[in-house]
Amino acid sequence: MDEQIMRGRVYGADHDDPDPGPRPGRVYVELVGGPLDGLLLDVTGWDGARLAEPAALPTEIGRYGHGGRAVYGPRPGDTRRFDWREDIP
Repeated sequence: MDEQIMRGRVYGADHDDPDPGPRPGRVYVELVGGPLDGLLLDVTGWDGARLAEPAALPTEIGRYGHGGRAVYGPRPGDTRRFDWREDIP
């Protein structure tokens, strides 16, 4: 995994976690754009079909606030990044 990705914060990490970064032996994609821009999503164990689908991730900082989700999907030709698609309620 490249050094830039290894410095990121993992989506879902506790805000009080002294080490919210990636863990060895895990697989991550970088979230690009939208409210979760720059966070890493742990996709360890996801098969090819699951990695090809969009992921609706709960977030309070998107357009719909508490209870809303940000939808990210795989970037064509780049297996290490998921691009923001939209916020949904």
